[in-house]
Amino acid sequence: MLFLGILLVIILIIAFSSIKIVKQAEVYIIERLGKFYKVADAGLTIIIPFFDHVRSVVSLKQQTMDVPPQGVITKDNVTITIDTVVFYQITDPAKAVYEIQNLKKGIEYLAITTIRDIIGKMDLDETFSSRDGINTQLRVVLDEATDRWGCKVDRVEIKDITPPADIRDAMEKEMNAERNKRALILESEAQRQSAITIAEGKKQAAILEADADREAQIRRAAGEAQAIKEVAEAKAQEIHMVYEAIKQSSPDEKLVQLKSLEALKEVANGEANKIFIPFEATNVLASLGAIKDVMTDKKDEKK
Repeated sequence: MLFLGILLVIILIIAFSSIKIVKQAEVYIIERLGKFYKVADAGLTIIIPFFDHVRSVVSLKQQTMDVPPQGVITKDNVTITIDTVVFYQITDPAKAVYEIQNLKKGIEYLAITTIRDIIGKMDLDETFSSRDGINTQLRVVLDEATDRWGCKVDRVEIKDITPPADIRDAMEKEMNAERNKRALILESEAQRQSAITIAEGKKQAAILEADADREAQIRRAAGEAQAIKEVAEAKAQEIHMVYEAIKQSSPDEKLVQLKSLEALKEVANGEANKIFIPFEATNVLASLGAIKDVMTDKKDEKK
């Protein structure tokens, strides 16, 4: 019975060591007698004890690796510190295990040398403005180099670029000066625009005022012209009526002369500073002058 119990325990141990459960997104690298045998995918896998051995458990998830901050010299001899992170994924587990001793160390060293090579060809200002370009170059170089290791580099990101303290101070002063310059430019532009707007407003107001004055003068002139026209028409109508009345009463010469004097009086009462007297009216005026002289002489004789 003891022998059977021991045998049963041995069988259970062998069965337990023969059955392997592989988790999702992982694979087992299995060797048989020290040689690569197969890649066990997720699920149940049975191996032969004492002959088969699980060499490594490889994750197929996308992984991240922080590259330690590195001091890099730029083209204009400025030492800056760059902090980088690499996103990669294993596509061939067997190559990742057998083609390189340590995949993470290989990616790290390759990233460091590539960063130094790329940054060494750039000026300091260019490194700050060309992050996307640097990331792309790093990804391409690392992806090509790690392909033979069964690895694919999906993305490379520069987390931080740190220049020396004196360079940072100089850059901050330059940025402040640039901000002040932009502020002054914007302020002057606003003042110029405000002055233009005010001038345009004054111009429009002057134009509208001039148009209003011109319209008022036109209307006033039109009103005066209409008034003159109506007065002239009334005078003409009056003259016509007088003429018709005189014509119907068969006037003699003295009546005509008297009417001429009355018309002359109306003309003299007008606003004109020059009066044109018809030649016929001068005879009447001369007769009136003679009558005045005779009356004066008679008054003198009576005295």
